[in-house]
Amino acid sequence: MIKKFLARIIPLALFVPMFAFAAPGDLTEVSGFIQNILQFINGTLVPSIFAIAFLVFLWGMFTTFILGGDDEEKQKKGKQLMMYSIAGFVIMVSLWGIVNLVAKGFGFTGSDTIQNIPNLPKTR
Repeated sequence: MIKKFLARIIPLALFVPMFAFAAPGDLTEVSGFIQNILQFINGTLVPSIFAIAFLVFLWGMFTTFILGGDDEEKQKKGKQLMMYSIAGFVIMVSLWGIVNLVAKGFGFTGSDTIQNIPNLPKTR
């Protein structure tokens, strides 16, 4: 049992100094990569999915009110499309907010300045 313990601890002890002396500047490439991914998600992917969900909602309205005049099955199909698109909107807004919250929490938004809390000037 002691041999197994030492066999696991010795390699770990040999590699710990490599992590301790790692240069903090090496993380700028990772940070830039993460910022590019977040910019793609927030600038391209989310608006595209919102546009698709909006088009599905419009198609559901068209199917329900125009095409499904007397046909109960078409009205039901159109209502389902509208409900799915509304659920898609809710999920996308939630995920978009969570991604932005995490990105701002970890400082991946590109703004390195922290805003001070406004306060009243001190009187003498």
